[in-house]
Amino acid sequence: MVHHLNAHIAIRLREMGDLLEHQGEGGFRTQAYRRAASVLEQLREPVDEILSRASRQGLIALPAIGPGIAAAVAEMCATGRWSALDRLTGKLDPEALLRTVPGIGPQLARRLHVGLHVETLEDLELAAHDGRLDRLMGFGPKRLEAIRSSMSERLRLLKRRPAPGRAPGVRVLLTVDAAYRNKARRNELKLIAPRRFNPKGLAWLPVMHTRYRGWHFTAMYSNTARAYQLNKSRDWVLIFATSNLESDWQCTVVTETRGALKGRRVVRGREAECARIYARVSLARSAA
Repeated sequence: MVHHLNAHIAIRLREMGDLLEHQGEGGFRTQAYRRAASVLEQLREPVDEILSRASRQGLIALPAIGPGIAAAVAEMCATGRWSALDRLTGKLDPEALLRTVPGIGPQLARRLHVGLHVETLEDLELAAHDGRLDRLMGFGPKRLEAIRSSMSERLRLLKRRPAPGRAPGVRVLLTVDAAYRNKARRNELKLIAPRRFNPKGLAWLPVMHTRYRGWHFTAMYSNTARAYQLNKSRDWVLIFATSNLESDWQCTVVTETRGALKGRRVVRGREAECARIYARVSLARSAA
């Protein structure tokens, strides 16, 4: 008999495979999720016990389970949710995720999300250690310490540490960003109906899956509270990249609003690399 947790996670993995196929990204990724689901269904031991005993390396040792899928399984074990799948189905809800942390109820989760722009468990951990939670009403010393302790254990299982140097190049990311925005403008992409900031339930958010230079990319407009507050929800583009379901990277591409790169598309956190690329392009045009 399949353990109920293994069966639940296998269903979510197959759902991801089916969703990718529906959204135009079939092939390797779709089959990888389906193979992993079959492996979990055949396990005699619940996956959360494997995680407790051998951490994520215990999952990676299983057939058809690479680091990326192992991280997804760990997330589902720790929180009951899978942010990547929720994002692609429009069900991503940071407040619901925050409510899975002991001591955080609906009102506090909303204040964390809206007031401090906390979107993920990693954001919550950072806020718990950089002083922001200390200044938020409702967080006394005991509650703060309880949250720090809970987050430490959860993130021990959830942490993803991509290999140093294995990140998509800025030129590649800008190419994916341009392709996404062009296809979105031409209405060539599948649309999803995000749950947040969408009271009428309209399917408006375009999603693009593509392969380029050995990477699998998923791109979509930012559907975060901060993007809506600044009226940037159709300017900021989130790009998620995986390499054979092993490395996992995320970045945001935006239109710069000041400085020498004003009006240019830049990858947040990698502005200096973007500046060098644009400088080389300008030099090449001048020499032509």
